Amino acid sequence: MKNLSIKELEVLSDELRSDVIFNVSKTGGHLGSNLGVVELTVALHHIFNTPQDKILWDVGHQSYPHKILTGRRGKMKTLRQTNGLSGFTKRGESEHDSFGTGHSSTTISAGLGMAMGRDLKGRNNNVVAVIGDGAMTAGQAYEAMNNAGYLDTDMIVILNDNRQVSLPTANLDGPTPPVGALSSALSKLQSNRSLRELREAAKASNCSFAFAGEIVKILWK
Repeated sequence: MKNLSIKELEVLSDELRSDVIFNVSKTGGHLGSNLGVVELTVALHHIFNTPQDKILWDVGHQSYPHKILTGRRGKMKTLRQTNGLSGFTKRGESEHDSFGTGHSSTTISAGLGMAMGRDLKGRNNNVVAVIGDGAMTAGQAYEAMNNAGYLDTDMIVILNDNRQVSLPTANLDGPTPPVGALSSALSKLQSNRSLRELREAAKASNCSFAFAGEIVKILWK
């Protein structure tokens, strides 16, 4: 998929979405979280090269598109079934699953460990940790960010902000909105002018890296 055009990647995303819906309708599982990361998953696998590059999915329940793109499409009918595919990333299942998950807020610390190990071995592969805004509320995530900032090694942390900082709870009137200081902080960040300009520059680009210079200009404002 490295040589696919933007249009072809969009078609691939549509096919992935259909696959996820079809399989989850048969096996059960997490639907919304996987549909929400289809384009992100396609973009990551278009740019990075697993298993050399490490992509870590926090909690791991949103890894169905990742599984399909890494050679497990034919086994998706066994998802969450006895002796079938795991509903989460699992190292014993594929070399593309660099970290076994199931509990939230662990990928930044795991990714930091992988990045430090890489540096000690003199390698130059990428380490990417994908974490949701809900998982970012846990202490382990903050501790990992603190250590990552101090150690200053090369790794990428992608915040998947789906505006569910706290797990939604239900009452007689229906679901209640997310609450907490982090929710407010992320809402303010979303309205930041520089971030909006960065987002628009990315949308307008026809190449993964062609707009890098423009991004740098925006970030330096």
